[in-house]
Amino acid sequence: MLRSISIIRIIPPMNEQNELLTLRDYLRFAVSRFQEAGLCYGHGTDNAWDEAVALVLHSLHLPHDISPSVLDARLLPNERLEILKLIKERVEKRLPTPYLTHEAWFAGLSFYVDDRVLVPRSPIAELIENQFQPWIEDATQVQRVLDLCTGSGCIGIACAKYFPKAQVDASDISADALAVARINALRHQVEDRVNFYESDLFQSLGQQKYDLIISNPPYVSAAEMAELPQEFQHEPRLGLSAGQEGLDFALRILQQAPRYLKPHGILVVEVGNSETALAEQFPKVPFSWLEFQRAGDGGGVFLLTAEQLKKHQTTFEGAA
Repeated sequence: MLRSISIIRIIPPMNEQNELLTLRDYLRFAVSRFQEAGLCYGHGTDNAWDEAVALVLHSLHLPHDISPSVLDARLLPNERLEILKLIKERVEKRLPTPYLTHEAWFAGLSFYVDDRVLVPRSPIAELIENQFQPWIEDATQVQRVLDLCTGSGCIGIACAKYFPKAQVDASDISADALAVARINALRHQVEDRVNFYESDLFQSLGQQKYDLIISNPPYVSAAEMAELPQEFQHEPRLGLSAGQEGLDFALRILQQAPRYLKPHGILVVEVGNSETALAEQFPKVPFSWLEFQRAGDGGGVFLLTAEQLKKHQTTFEGAA
């Protein structure tokens, strides 16, 4: 339960504010307040220091790779007040930092986000950056990509950037999420190559077939939903909750995907902590559980080829 934290502890009195002068001072102050409040991380950072850097530097319109010498630059009074206001909101409201800055990074790209969408954080970003090698040998041969449950559009838009010859379809059941995704398509100037569909998974996509289908669908189990930290409770439940075992959407994707993949195509789906439940339900299916180089990116992402999906189609269709 969120404990009561007085404004005095977050916004120091004027005499103390006068002691906070430099960028380094405010980063240290933010870290101390975050540690004191026991915040939960996981929306692009995993510790108090990186969280403070993301919040404070963004408020000053500074890049994350600034010269260390800038840390000793003094801040203007209005800059100090803005930083203190953001620290207060982060601590008191437990809002994820990207909802305060309206920016999240994915596959090396900046995305606009607000509370209509989940904050991008999928390890699939690493696969996109590597153009899905070794499963895709020649990125120039990828013509059609589908991003199911697109949310902010980060996966589909990143694919459009890393597969410059591909046409991308991106679907989501949420009209609000698609409005955010369109903002990001315009930001990255790929609106002519990314088509958005308001759709329950494949429902509104017609008969198109794809070289690559990627999905980061809802996959949080009922037990996990009941224990979500407050930061995650600010995200749309529609993008998280996936039934008792967290597999409601993954099962439907497995059942329907064979009809939408080209013969050489691949399916990549993130199921997070529901990985064990899925593997136990289908012990004979040769899921390739992918590993990631970047620590903290997480796991729970499987890959299946069109051939493997077709071979086990009756198994998936018979699942409850």
